[in-house]
Amino acid sequence: MAFTFETRTASPTNSASNPAMTDFYSQADVQQILQVAIARQAQAGEVEQLTRVQLLEIADEMGISAGDLQIAEQEWQVQQGDALERQEFNRIRGSRFQRRTTRYLIVNGFSAAIALLITGGGGWLWAPYLALGWGMIVALDAWNTFYLAGDRYEDSFQSWRRKRLFKRSVHSWLNRWLKN
Repeated sequence: MAFTFETRTASPTNSASNPAMTDFYSQADVQQILQVAIARQAQAGEVEQLTRVQLLEIADEMGISAGDLQIAEQEWQVQQGDALERQEFNRIRGSRFQRRTTRYLIVNGFSAAIALLITGGGGWLWAPYLALGWGMIVALDAWNTFYLAGDRYEDSFQSWRRKRLFKRSVHSWLNRWLKN
């Protein structure tokens, strides 16, 4: 049984007055309606998890072949892996920014304390110039860490991914070489 999706708008009064008349939904509408229904069930605690057999049964009822479902499942797994990698990438960038900011605060705190001790509170203080210059770099780093989007974000993510894969392959190669 195969489903065909068609968009047609019927006024609510026509549907109510003619119960034999059926409404048709686009594929996107069906996906959204099913997502809302599943989310409502999850919120109500009715369905927490489905087994793979149940997933196959639902797909069969919707006219989706097992092969198409398997391909969709593989695409979904790739998307989930990509989402997890992006979360890891964002976590690493955030922690790197936090380390840099902490370093900035510690160094500038000590340099301000040293400058105040040397000059006794008067005279020329070089610490504010250091803090301002380095602070501008920290602000740019914050912008690149938290507000990077679009192509620049994607380029940065892909570069990080390539370096990560390279490190893993070198590590794997070294482990195999050392075991022999």
